[in-house]
Amino acid sequence: METANQITVETTVNAPVEKVWKYWTEPQHITKWSFASDDWHAPIAENDLSVGGKFLTRMEAKDGSFGFDFGGVYDEIRMNEFISYTLGDGRKVAITFISQENDTKVIETFDAETANPIEMQKAGWQSFLDNFKKYSEITKEV
Repeated sequence: METANQITVETTVNAPVEKVWKYWTEPQHITKWSFASDDWHAPIAENDLSVGGKFLTRMEAKDGSFGFDFGGVYDEIRMNEFISYTLGDGRKVAITFISQENDTKVIETFDAETANPIEMQKAGWQSFLDNFKKYSEITKEV
């Protein structure tokens, strides 16, 4: 469900939920997919996957022209099923992982911010999910 204040993006990853969860939560994998386009990268990722734990991903343009930190604090974690967190600016994000035999549906709902149009925000977050799907499907277990 999408409202003026919340946006939902989703994808189905052709991989079992255990692999999807691992690639979503482990820093050595986060740095490989957590950016919206190929001219960006994520050189640093830190993740304390526990309630009250903090995470941080540094995202930068490869040409060095711009960068920012994306981080927050975990509110709820149910392994291989659900993650919710609060971003540094107070917005809430919830990610649901639904095991479907050998596939995993990932549904991400987040509070919209007010600086950019809803469609631009949705497209940006969908790009991250698309990168995650691509990385998860082509990368062998590590």
